[in-house]
Amino acid sequence: MDPIRAIPLGGLGEFGLNMMCLQHGDAAIAIDCGLMFPGADLLGIDLVIPDVSYLLEENQKLHGIVLTHAHEDHIGALPYVLKQLSVPVFGTRLTLGLLRNKLREHGLEQTADLREIAAGQPWDLGPFSIDGIRVTHSLMDCLALAVETPAGTVIHTGDFKIDHTPMNGEFFDFQRFAAYGEKGVLVLMSDSTNVEREGYTPSERVVGRYLEEIFQASQGRVFVATFSSNIPRIQQVTELSENLDRRVVFCGRSMIHNAQIAADLGYLRLPHGVMTESDRWQDLPRRRLTFLTTGSQGEPLSVLHRIALDYHKSIKIEPGDTVVLSSKFIPGNEKAITNLINHLYRRGAEVHYERVSEIHVSGHASQEELKTMLQLTRPRYFVPIHGEYRHLVRHLQLAQKVGLRPENCFLLEDGDVLELSSTAAKKVAPVSAGRVLVDGKGIGDVEEVVIRDRRHLSEDGMVLAVMAIHQQTGDLVAGPDLVSRGFMRAEEGEEVLLRAKQVVLDVLKHMNRETRTDPVELQEEVRKALRRYFSKTLERRPVVVPLIVET
Repeated sequence: MDPIRAIPLGGLGEFGLNMMCLQHGDAAIAIDCGLMFPGADLLGIDLVIPDVSYLLEENQKLHGIVLTHAHEDHIGALPYVLKQLSVPVFGTRLTLGLLRNKLREHGLEQTADLREIAAGQPWDLGPFSIDGIRVTHSLMDCLALAVETPAGTVIHTGDFKIDHTPMNGEFFDFQRFAAYGEKGVLVLMSDSTNVEREGYTPSERVVGRYLEEIFQASQGRVFVATFSSNIPRIQQVTELSENLDRRVVFCGRSMIHNAQIAADLGYLRLPHGVMTESDRWQDLPRRRLTFLTTGSQGEPLSVLHRIALDYHKSIKIEPGDTVVLSSKFIPGNEKAITNLINHLYRRGAEVHYERVSEIHVSGHASQEELKTMLQLTRPRYFVPIHGEYRHLVRHLQLAQKVGLRPENCFLLEDGDVLELSSTAAKKVAPVSAGRVLVDGKGIGDVEEVVIRDRRHLSEDGMVLAVMAIHQQTGDLVAGPDLVSRGFMRAEEGEEVLLRAKQVVLDVLKHMNRETRTDPVELQEEVRKALRRYFSKTLERRPVVVPLIVET
């Protein structure tokens, strides 16, 4: 019998890019297909998606992509990947509803094969039988997956925490996990995001109490910024506003669309009189207005960012207004968020954020909940998923404290292959995996050398050397003219560039006719000479771009 192969194509060693492949023979399924937002080192890059080239190989038959929930780091890469892979996508009603809106923006809604699934309703997909298990998270309609394979049961938790008082009444299914534990679980793949936090993750309802205190204390307008996919938080804010006789104004395209989708599908109850930023909310007293906005991470194009900088066409922050950033600081966004907070304070707002108020709780399990998952499922083998390397290591250590043997715990990274049979498990040769950079309409066409050039430009600036050369004689017809950007101020640089111009003339003087009539050779000689000059005289290394015009 062919073994089962577990192959992470993203999400192990980083936050985001979540994608796990399970393979039996030449048949495979993928669990999730997420994106990652670029860090400060990926200048100009819009998104990062997983490399699915392994799934495109001719000897692979991908039967489908199964989604655990609708967060960007689990579904965000699908509009790009589905252009390469024509396979069915399985998800719960809310997950597919939010995904459908994304696909519509990419012109894929009509061609995508979307199939609805529900917790407790197993179905077959190739050689696999898949059962969705209800879990609680910071979003509704979330599943863990129990995948029955010829070698045994694989449980993939997706993102989860154990919330005993969920906002929507959909409880964590202890019984189903325990039943699989009694039956026998071959391998558990469990969320590692919060493994560094001791104890338990608080319920979403905890946030509601703090929000109510903030609302009651505010005499002006209240702005609540959160992720547009956080439907439970949106429900809390709308209900609280309704109880306190406030009208809700939705701001931001994704906030408006996601709220409408969730309401249409029955996952969100919107109070009477909900408005958008284009409606006549100005006629209402300030103390009767609540604004639900995007921009909790300080995103430059978000509604809240434009409001904070006083750029929004109709919404202005005034003294007495209250702003709530109801989300955690995502690593890498700290500077953007603190800048946003500073701008809001300059406008006279009172700002509540996670460092000073309990206005956000995590959607991920802390240590005691991770132990509970291990004890419920009692797996033979264990693989930590969803986290940076240190999180995976800490989760392995936690599993061993619960009683798993070290030789049965496997630390995988993207591209690693874990081969599993009913009696053994081992790591084998890795497959191709990595990151694909999305820049505008370009997918994967921005390579490391381009990023390196962008980084170089951002740090040292650029000098453009323009000259016209006679293509027959190699004589200088015009120039050289030197133009700099991001290198030094014009008044400082005038003398430096004059001397640099002389350096170019000296290079031309000492070159033979054959070299001067070869534009490629001439460009390289000018580039090297100017680099040496700037490095020696200023200890700076701008990007030097010679532009040779043949006449």
